[in-house]
Amino acid sequence: MTETTQTHTTRPEDPDDSYEAYRPRSPEFRAAVDTLRGLREDLFHDAFAYRPLPRKEPAGRVLGRLKGRRREYAAWSRHAVVGAAGVLAMLIAWADSEGSGVGLPTGLLALAPVLLTLVRPVGAFWLSLAGTTVVAVIGTTYTEWPWLPGSFAAHLIVLTVVAIRTRPRTAAWMWMVTAAYGFVAETVFSWGHYFTNVAPMLVFSAILLLAVTVWHIRRQAEEKVTAQQTVTAHERSRRTLLEERTTIARELHDVVAHHMSVVAIQAEAAPYRVENPPPELENAFATIRENAVAALTELRRVLGVVRAEDYEVPDAPQPTLAELDGLLANVRETGLDVEKTVTGAVRELPQGVELSAYRIVQEALSNTLRHAPGAGARVEIGYVLGGLGLRIVNGAPPNPSLVKPSPGAGHGITGMRERVGMLNGEMTAEPTPTGGYEVTVFLPVPAASESGT
Repeated sequence: MTETTQTHTTRPEDPDDSYEAYRPRSPEFRAAVDTLRGLREDLFHDAFAYRPLPRKEPAGRVLGRLKGRRREYAAWSRHAVVGAAGVLAMLIAWADSEGSGVGLPTGLLALAPVLLTLVRPVGAFWLSLAGTTVVAVIGTTYTEWPWLPGSFAAHLIVLTVVAIRTRPRTAAWMWMVTAAYGFVAETVFSWGHYFTNVAPMLVFSAILLLAVTVWHIRRQAEEKVTAQQTVTAHERSRRTLLEERTTIARELHDVVAHHMSVVAIQAEAAPYRVENPPPELENAFATIRENAVAALTELRRVLGVVRAEDYEVPDAPQPTLAELDGLLANVRETGLDVEKTVTGAVRELPQGVELSAYRIVQEALSNTLRHAPGAGARVEIGYVLGGLGLRIVNGAPPNPSLVKPSPGAGHGITGMRERVGMLNGEMTAEPTPTGGYEVTVFLPVPAASESGT
């Protein structure tokens, strides 16, 4: 038995290939399809959808100061403006039809689409065109066509409000539909009228819609700039935080490395201080030395990751509170009048606490020189039970006009907070009532460390 295989050829009219038959054949066709799709989405799809105008948040220099009922009324200010514009259009239509008996209907047909913009903006545009047609039919003015004075004002108001509440593309579609409506009304139904006002309508509406479009573009640009500034500020703050943590890690390396080196040396020398030490003791000290050397090696490896390429290891050991007088002397040479007050029993603290305290005082005085030139400062150090207290306060600058903005503003406070947080301390930094600035810090010291020292 022979099996025969038939090849099926797909033809253009095959039902499975129906999409190929309607695929756009040229860029022009695609552009036309996209254009019609945009028109349908903007003016036809959910044209009468309920989209109420939200209340305005009372913000800014003027509205932000309002209180009570005035603040409540200010939230409805945009609604009141649209309502007043609708009433104006109604009065124009009423005055134009005075004595003809159709003043009330024409006035209401001018008012209705304007008020509808508050809840159904796109539907208000179509209602305005429909109202324009009805008013043109029942109206008695033969000198203007197709927009009578009330309809003319109402349609301009509707175009403006709808353009504000939608996107710029919708404004372009509304202007084109208005132009098409005017062209049909002028060429087909203009008999019996002296002249048409299609050209004035297109000119005035184009100016208004162009102004609204420019406003939209500017607001979008401002929102993008604000968002970018927020992201930039966040990244700058994050980078500053990482830089401060890296600096702290570099400084603490010397402190930790010193202690680990002492442990390794003591563990290696301890067996030689005991005559005929047992093997268990020698093995224990050998294990301590190996662990200390391994920890020191890992510490240096980790520090190499966070250390910058241009970082140079300092020749001198990290400073402590014992060297604070030298720092104050250098600061006084720059012209800053600084006083130092020490309370409590002065004692040696862990090197990490002393280093952090020294850097906090150093940074606080640097901020005083930068942000309050000419002001005096006072450094208070309190040795209390359970920790160390610091208070650095400066007065107000005698001549604030000489204070220049600093691009590094905020870096010092961030570094101080990181040092305090690393030691589980507490810190406050705030302006004083007299116009100066105060930094208060408490660095806890465990009781075991105090007894050890």
